[in-house]
Amino acid sequence: MFLNLLLQYLLPQHILSRLIAKIANCRIRLIKNLFISQYCKFYRIDMTDMLEPNPLNYQTFNDFFSRALKPGARPVTDDKNVIISPVDGRVLQIGKVSANLLIGAKGKNFTLEQLLADNEDAVRFHNANFAVLYLSPSDYHRIHMPVRGKLCSMRYVPGRLFSVNPNVINQIHDVFARNERVIITFETVLGPMIMVLVGAIIVGSVETTWGGVVMPNSQNSVINWDYTKQEIIFERGAEIGGFKLGSTVILLFPEKTMEWNKLSQDAAIKMGQDLGTAL
Repeated sequence: MFLNLLLQYLLPQHILSRLIAKIANCRIRLIKNLFISQYCKFYRIDMTDMLEPNPLNYQTFNDFFSRALKPGARPVTDDKNVIISPVDGRVLQIGKVSANLLIGAKGKNFTLEQLLADNEDAVRFHNANFAVLYLSPSDYHRIHMPVRGKLCSMRYVPGRLFSVNPNVINQIHDVFARNERVIITFETVLGPMIMVLVGAIIVGSVETTWGGVVMPNSQNSVINWDYTKQEIIFERGAEIGGFKLGSTVILLFPEKTMEWNKLSQDAAIKMGQDLGTAL
């Protein structure tokens, strides 16, 4: 564990991630098939629910990693009061923001300002309901809407690329507020909603359906996009983006607008599964 933790600090995280991203886009059949087959074997990938069930039929490793579900694989309830899971994964944390703090692993809390890199958003989501959802390497990695909503804004925040594996976040303080991330705000029937897409080591990139791959600028500074004048609306369950190589999604809803179902920490979830209910 100590060696793994030491490597998190010593490895050239961004250089390594860019290198892996290039390999993941390789179209040489022998190389990409070797990577895909070994990956499937190591992580025991189940392709049953995928639109293309043969992993070697994908053009690149990235295409395989961002594979699509076949129609009907993740049914969504017709009940409009239900908030669904946007991803396949596991529940790392779920609850309420208290005194502007999110409860991190082993009690290592971090503030909304640190996570969102914006004081105004932090004030709006004071005492919010939050859920931290971890996508493992074996999971389906596209991201969907938990409720119907209109896209309002997007913010890219530069940062580190520590692993978000539960074993690592137990050791490194406020990983989610230190890692590179994309913060997306929607206006929904419950009021404003924020989705934070957290990057991690070897994560090639984050991609959205409206803007493509989200890239840092040359100054490696915060970038903001405003979509309030555009009518970009997503129905509940609609795809909004995905990770090129896995990570974590954090959901934020205003207080007194919804309540979470009784989900235990580390519970497995599927996209479309009921997470909570509107009040």
